[in-house]
Amino acid sequence: MRISVVTISCNQACFLRECIDSVLGQDHEDVEYIVVDPGSTDGSREIIEAYGSSITRVFEPDCGPAEGLNKGFAAATGDVFGFVNSDDKLLPGALTRVARSFASRPDVDVITGCGYFIDAEGRGQRRIVPSKITPWLLAHGVVTVFQQGTFFRRSSFEQVKGFNSENTIAWDGELLLDMALSGARFARISHDLALFRVHGSSITGSGGHSSGSQTYRAYRERLFLNATGRNRRKTDWALDRVARIVKYASDPAYVVGRIRAACDWSRRTRRESATKRDAT
Repeated sequence: MRISVVTISCNQACFLRECIDSVLGQDHEDVEYIVVDPGSTDGSREIIEAYGSSITRVFEPDCGPAEGLNKGFAAATGDVFGFVNSDDKLLPGALTRVARSFASRPDVDVITGCGYFIDAEGRGQRRIVPSKITPWLLAHGVVTVFQQGTFFRRSSFEQVKGFNSENTIAWDGELLLDMALSGARFARISHDLALFRVHGSSITGSGGHSSGSQTYRAYRERLFLNATGRNRRKTDWALDRVARIVKYASDPAYVVGRIRAACDWSRRTRRESATKRDAT
């Protein structure tokens, strides 16, 4: 099973090599790696070129990350697709686990796994556990998705014609909704697949996903309309709360995963605090 991984990169030279090495260092036997760079000026292209034929390069201008991903996947030849941003990393053995999961579940179109947040220096933070994905839960903004640990069959991607290139804030969420509405079948695995770096210049770290931003509100309203066939009403805040309750009540595996992640984070924090006290 060939897995095609796309990385979009623009002026992320300080993180790029770690990302590339995490993909090229996978032990899965058939990995195709495509890096899209619309015009970096910080030495990123020189880093990419240094890997030679190990990387398929797409050096073309684009109108944003979603269009860049579409260009990357247009060059892909794999059976399964995934994408990792240039400041994130795959964990060792991730793609082997993904390939085995798809091979053992031929009826599944999208698989999402777990992972960890890390900071700019690569220090581990809390664990991310994905929740169930349905159009209704996506419409009400309560789905937890770990993009770096999400992979999908080529056929599902092509069926929805890829990413909405006009989406500049949450193209992954809109893609998953499009797939869900088209009948794609989702599954989760408990394995840790990747690391999600949050820092000042990342979209998440810089506040681009803030619920108060106009761009984010417009995205939520469009997602709601696509999922439900109607515009949001003022009273839908109540349904948002109901959806959050349903998310937890109908998904015990997610609840258990969240509890375990919180306990692990608490233990790690206590250990780090004790180490700092001993050092002083």
